[in-house]
Amino acid sequence: MRRTLVLNVVGLTPKLLGPHTPCLNALIADGAMRPLSAVTPAVTCSAQATYVTGTTPSQHGVVGNGWFFRELATVWFWRQANALVQGPKIWDVARTLDDDFTCAKLFWWYNMYASVDWAVTPRPMYPADGRKIPDVHCHPEPLRAELTQKLGAFPLFKFWGPATDLSSSRWITDAALHVWETRKPTLALVYLPHLDYNLQRLGPSHADIARDVAQVDALCGELIAQAQADDATVIVLSEYGITEVDTPIHINRALREAGLIAVRDELGLEVLDAGASAAFAVADHQLAHVYVRDPAQVPQVHALLEALPGVETVLDGEGKVARGLDHARSGELIAIARANAWFTYYYWLDDRKAPDFARTVDIHRKPGYDPVELFLNTSKAGVAWRLAKKLMGFRTLMDVIGLDATLVKGSHGRPTDDPDEGPLLIASDAALLGDGPVAATAVKTHVLRAIFGD
Repeated sequence: MRRTLVLNVVGLTPKLLGPHTPCLNALIADGAMRPLSAVTPAVTCSAQATYVTGTTPSQHGVVGNGWFFRELATVWFWRQANALVQGPKIWDVARTLDDDFTCAKLFWWYNMYASVDWAVTPRPMYPADGRKIPDVHCHPEPLRAELTQKLGAFPLFKFWGPATDLSSSRWITDAALHVWETRKPTLALVYLPHLDYNLQRLGPSHADIARDVAQVDALCGELIAQAQADDATVIVLSEYGITEVDTPIHINRALREAGLIAVRDELGLEVLDAGASAAFAVADHQLAHVYVRDPAQVPQVHALLEALPGVETVLDGEGKVARGLDHARSGELIAIARANAWFTYYYWLDDRKAPDFARTVDIHRKPGYDPVELFLNTSKAGVAWRLAKKLMGFRTLMDVIGLDATLVKGSHGRPTDDPDEGPLLIASDAALLGDGPVAATAVKTHVLRAIFGD
């Protein structure tokens, strides 16, 4: 076996490489780079599940970052239990090849209770008084105290939200270096999220993106240097490319205006009642699963979706089969946006009736993905006042996020038309890669080859 480090640098594309990426350039010069054909949807959870299982969402079941759990009549995003990913994972297969194989899974998603040797993933604490306290879940559990003592608390509020910066990727890098050196895993899977933030906030053509790429390149350089000092193979990959967008599609508002969405009044505000709705959409970047309760209404909903400005295509049964999305968790229909558009989750028609969580960073209560959480809608003094009230023991709504979807300048989910703007795969050993693009379902095989050879 040969030790192997896999770096998942979110949002990295061939087009973003250049003079500001000396570490990645050196890795390419010694090895090779190939375009990576993105899975549909090209979002974090689906892409990672495809990489570790070698199958499409039709088989592994991760049809997005979230979906409608029909048995519970609830939309849930960002679940963490590894059992949600169906099928044997790369570490399961590797153990059948060598009993001495070990794996560290660091911040890749669906990390909790995965059958790996070491796991680290965000896991905030939520006391009953309404606080959200940064923390991580680790396996084995003592690793949690070890990393916290060495690195401090995981900077959760720099991992997602309007305050995101390099801090979270810096912490993950340091944790990965520590685990690599002290545990010596055969395979280390490391997730670096830094590029995701400004690519969505500013768009991929903004001048500041080169600085972000240089920062994450430097972190990659530290990890690559440590791995190569130990004669390990290094693989760098990404999940998707982010494209410029200027058109938010309010898909649920269209369904609401058609009388298909039901809401529940809670203290004068509207909360989506998914179980009572005839049809509603789970918006996930540039893809939306549309759940239709009565099969007889599917043609009506299909026609409504196709007519929406910004919608490129609507997948029915045959379309889902062709895209590898024919799983029971998928919607009856799946809408895909054009390259310059993306789907909001907004279902209310009057902002005064938006639920209280709409103006907060709340990735678990919102029935869809909300990139507007990256933008602060109040002054720093306003944030400080809300935090002060929390510290004094008052229940305080952290309503610091706006409802202006036009702020978002980059999105993903629809595989890009230009491979230069899509995901990539870099290997320190050129022999691992063929001549053409690498299929997302082939990543598992490439990693196993890196460890065990042909």
